[in-house]
Amino acid sequence: MNTTGIRRGDIWWVNLDPTQGSEIKKTRPCLVLTSDTLNRLRKTVVVIPLSTAAKSHPPITIPIACKDRPTVAIMDQVRAVGKHRLRTRIESASAEAMNSVGKALSTILEL
Repeated sequence: MNTTGIRRGDIWWVNLDPTQGSEIKKTRPCLVLTSDTLNRLRKTVVVIPLSTAAKSHPPITIPIACKDRPTVAIMDQVRAVGKHRLRTRIESASAEAMNSVGKALSTILEL
């Protein structure tokens, strides 16, 4: 998979397995959080998994559209993954969604 064009705000199918304990499992859409510069230079990217099963409960789960379906970003599952885990780019999140994600991260991480 060619992952050279990874950009902040992209949503990719990401293979999250293997996992341990309560970590989100399987291949699922994930939102890329890292800056474009880091995405070019590093072998990892920081992502937030998305879910269609969970309900919106800010700041822990934030609504975000993915392929015109209602999904939520699971904010407390933020993690770094190797680029080799990224499968296929789906689309880019809206600026509004990225702002909501940023505010939620600041709240749950007390930044």
